[in-house]
This record gives sequence, C-alpha cells and structure tokens, in this order.
Amino acid sequence: MHSKRLAKSKARLLAKKQELIETILQLEDNGLRSALANTTGELSSYDNHPADLGSETFERSKDVGLRDNERVLLSNVEHALEKIHQGTYGRCDRCGSQISEERMEALPWATQCIECQQKVDQNAVTPRPLEEVILTPPFKKNFLGSSSCECVGYDGEDALQDVMRYGSSDTPQDVPGAKDYESVFLNSDEHHGIVELTDAIPTEPGSTGRHAIKQQKYEKQTRQ
Repeated sequence: MHSKRLAKSKARLLAKKQELIETILQLEDNGLRSALANTTGELSSYDNHPADLGSETFERSKDVGLRDNERVLLSNVEHALEKIHQGTYGRCDRCGSQISEERMEALPWATQCIECQQKVDQNAVTPRPLEEVILTPPFKKNFLGSSSCECVGYDGEDALQDVMRYGSSDTPQDVPGAKDYESVFLNSDEHHGIVELTDAIPTEPGSTGRHAIKQQKYEKQTRQ
C-alpha cells in the first residue's frame, strides 16, 4: 500500500478510535456505571412486578448492547492500527491475500478479504435464538432429554415450580385449584420426597422426620 494512502487510513482509524472511546464513555456516564435500581427513581424493584420496570430494563439492555458493539468495533480498529505498525496492513489475516482497495476505503479496519469474511459470517449465522443451543427447536420438555421421555430428576418443570414458589403476582383466585398462597404454583399438589402417601408414614414411633411432618400436614388437610 502506498505511503500516502497508508497515512490516510491511519488518520481515519485514529479518528474512529477517538470517536468510539467518546461514545463508550458517554454511554457509561448516562447510567451504565450504576445499577438499574439506582437510576430509575422507583421506590422498589420488587420482583413480583417486573412489568413496572419493563421500559427501563429494555433501555438498559439496549445501551449495554450498543456499548458492547462499540467495544468490538474499537478492538477491530486497534487491531488494524497494530497491523499498520507491523507492516501487514491491507493483507487478510486468514489467507494472506491483498484486500481490495474498495473494501479498505469503505472499511479501514477490515482485516479479512471479502471472501474470508463471508465464510466467517455464514458460520456465525443461525436462524434460531442463541438460547436454543441447549434446546431442541422449538423447545424440550425439560433440560435433560427430549419431550418423549419423562425425567424423574430435576428438570425445567421443577425449576419453574421453584421460581413460582418463591413468589409471583398471582393470587389463589388466579390459579385453579389453589387454596392459599403456598399453593399458587404449577402442580402444587405434588408430593415431595415420596411416591405414595404410604411412604410418608414414619418407620419409628414418635418420628419427627420430614416425611412424618408431611404426613401430619396431609392428615390435617383431609380432616378439613
């Protein structure tokens, strides 16, 4: 690459680097340095009402995405400046061929030729969301196997029950079959730690184990 064109590209890269740094600092000064709960002005960010902070959460995630994109671009610019220092600017990092002048003019921080870049982009594109890397599209019955098997271990249904048991904005009238706030979650009538009710009978007189306590609760409910 001619020295005059190389100097022009270096000047453009330095200007772009300064612009990216200023953008990142501006995004962080606008609230990214602080926790979301400290920047909304809300008295509480109680998890039972996540919709109250829906707009704020979206804006925060958007700003984080913009900052991450600027950081990636800044890394590419710094890599291009390093290639100028090493004397390899304008050559593809993958195949070593000369990058076209049109591409370098449009994208001074390009470090791969158009052919190699297309191969990278094709490998990175997926029609499904990233979360489905661990799931069979569109979803599985649980996180351990396919929907055709019944997993007896801790699965997605158990995880949902734990979350709903922790708390939600539902009331007993919102969940069919719920009698109180302790049963406002999916399949709350399932027995935990036992298969049949007879398994909860203590093996020793006067036992106060977990199964015995569950049996006492069950007998109390049946008498009501």
